Amino acid sequence: MNIAPKVLLKKLVDKKILTQEDADHYEVQCLQKNSLIDDFLINQIKIDKNLILKTIAEIKGIEFIDLSNAPLDSQAISYISESITRRYQIVPYKYDPKESCLYVASADPDNLFLIDFLEKKTGKKIKLILADKNEIKKTINLAYSQGLSPEVNEALQDYYLDSDNKKIVNFQDVSLNEAPIAKIVATILEFAVKGRASDIHIEPEENRTKVRYRIDGILQEKLSLPKTIHEALVSRIKILSEMKIDEKRIPQDGRFNYSIDNEEVDLRVSTLPTINGEKVVMRLLKKTGGIPSLTELGLRGLQLKDLENSILKPYGIILITGPTGSGKTTTLYSILSKLNKPGVNIVTLEDPVEYQIPGINQVQINPQAGLTFATGLRAFLRQDPNIILVGEIRDKETTQLAIQAALTGHLVFSTLHTNDSATAIPRLIDLGAEPFLVSSVLNASVAQRIVRKVCPYCKYTYQPDNLIIENIKAVLSDLFPKSLDKKLSLSKGKGCHECNQTGYLGRIAIFEVLKVTPSINKLIIQHQSAKEIENTAKKEGLITMKQDGYLKVIDGITTIEEVLRVAEV
Repeated sequence: MNIAPKVLLKKLVDKKILTQEDADHYEVQCLQKNSLIDDFLINQIKIDKNLILKTIAEIKGIEFIDLSNAPLDSQAISYISESITRRYQIVPYKYDPKESCLYVASADPDNLFLIDFLEKKTGKKIKLILADKNEIKKTINLAYSQGLSPEVNEALQDYYLDSDNKKIVNFQDVSLNEAPIAKIVATILEFAVKGRASDIHIEPEENRTKVRYRIDGILQEKLSLPKTIHEALVSRIKILSEMKIDEKRIPQDGRFNYSIDNEEVDLRVSTLPTINGEKVVMRLLKKTGGIPSLTELGLRGLQLKDLENSILKPYGIILITGPTGSGKTTTLYSILSKLNKPGVNIVTLEDPVEYQIPGINQVQINPQAGLTFATGLRAFLRQDPNIILVGEIRDKETTQLAIQAALTGHLVFSTLHTNDSATAIPRLIDLGAEPFLVSSVLNASVAQRIVRKVCPYCKYTYQPDNLIIENIKAVLSDLFPKSLDKKLSLSKGKGCHECNQTGYLGRIAIFEVLKVTPSINKLIIQHQSAKEIENTAKKEGLITMKQDGYLKVIDGITTIEEVLRVAEV
């Protein structure tokens, strides 16, 4: 954009984004390189480009849009073809039916010729909004290459509003199975499977319905739909999940299967009434592909050895801890798959059963029928089990029954919601377990989190700053490889089509395996704090989650930012 260097630099100094000294230096460099000031600042210096673009928008009295956080309005995209968006480097991202106005992101919002051309082409009022060039390229690829919006647009043709703001097709008049709505649901599910999403959120707002996908643990908004189809969308999902269509006042749960390209997915569906309508969340559980091994999950070295020794004991309790969504269930299934042999009777009590494993007796709790973790566990002890999995220890009765089962010669696995492995011990005592019993039955406590892996397709190495190197050395201490003392390089992803421009592809867990040794047993009996237990465990070789994460950073598996996002305490 054509903007005077002095004007932009002065504004950045006024907003304390730059110092006056830096501004003078950049002005000289910009003149020497004969470059536009905005291009120079965005490409040559380490300042958040959005801050620069927002400042330009303020000076020119125009709007700015950050496309990396903006949803894609399928109706807006349908008005401009892919060839035009690529030719003029623009993104139609929002449509206002009341004003018949199409909002278009452009790196050159002063272009009157472009406005005139688009108005003639679309028959709509056009408003150009300033956006970053690189984000425009990425968003064009997302909107048109991944096939989500065009297919939804095709199905939406029958649902667009006419001039009187009424639906052209009445939802009541068509079969749900034949309606365009069935195609929209199928497309949303297909994108989720192809995009490696673990959850789909369909959320009603006042004027639209947004669709968000949790990909590699992060929610990303991918689609914006007209509010008029929301009820039809929810009803279609309810029919598939065998829920009551006419019940909209209370939450409901259901599940159904979906197959695409030889990939079978089990979907757990939950609805929740909100002030704008029912919100739907679908959890995707892949039936194909099998359960990952412990090494595939990210366990290795001493941690893997300690856990394997703990699970090979004939009795005792092993706890997996961490917040919701930290992969506890997957780790438990991986352990059970390893232990699943014809000579062993394994029974599980889950809420709900996520993966079905042949050879294991899996039970889903049903509190309405009186089947809780406690009542189920009591019944299990009469079923001659060798190994028992209790989905979660959440009350005194379940805690005492789990300890009783371990004392009577069973190997018990369960989960707890605690931040680290050491905190699980006082938490168990808080739930009514006697310290001397905990010390005699607890084999190991494992804490875990999930981090995103660097995309292998756009991975590159770089030399970190001295501050980062010092931080890594301080955290790892004796674990820091001496061979890397002078030549430490880390990895990042640039962002490509494979990873949807994020730089990350796939996930791996970071672990903290606390082995219960005689000295830890003493501390448990003495009712010592979690901090005391952790300090003693560290002296005996405990690798903390943060250390495990940093070791995976050094190996180029993930990034420091990811480890700090999930494991910084």
